[in-house]
Amino acid sequence: MSTGTQLLVGMADIKVAKGPATFTCLGLGSCIGLVAFDEQADVCGMVHIMLPEAFKDKPVDKIGKFANTGVPAMIAEMEKLGANPSRMVMALAGGAQVFKFGSAASSRLDVGARNAEATLEILRGMRAKISAQDTGGSSGRTMIVKSDTGVVTVRTVHGGETELCCLRRGRRSAAA
Repeated sequence: MSTGTQLLVGMADIKVAKGPATFTCLGLGSCIGLVAFDEQADVCGMVHIMLPEAFKDKPVDKIGKFANTGVPAMIAEMEKLGANPSRMVMALAGGAQVFKFGSAASSRLDVGARNAEATLEILRGMRAKISAQDTGGSSGRTMIVKSDTGVVTVRTVHGGETELCCLRRGRRSAAA
């Protein structure tokens, strides 16, 4: 059983913690839940991304709302607690297409796919280590990470709860 801080990561939120914590990201439809973990520093963070990028002509109201602002902001917050981006391991979930549209507008309106691709593009640019991802489809998700075990789970209404990965080296993910 995980002990430590319980953190609910709401839409556009960024939460970070040093030491044992459980992060829960509810309601990931087209949104992306991204978790990053630095085992050596024992620092974990999660961001709940709603859109691929900030609007060029509008001020950013919540930095975690967009992939292009939320990912760097989460990493910066983790660095303040002693994390090093080169040691971080990441996992992401969400990016579903929860509403169906006509085929002509479908790809443009598939915010979930655009969110996933924007997040992955940022992570590739950072040369981030991505341990696992559960993106796409049409089902909403809840993503949970327990930093003391490193286990990341994803829950869907119809699919139940499944283990996505373990972000700690040397620990078997079944230990959760």
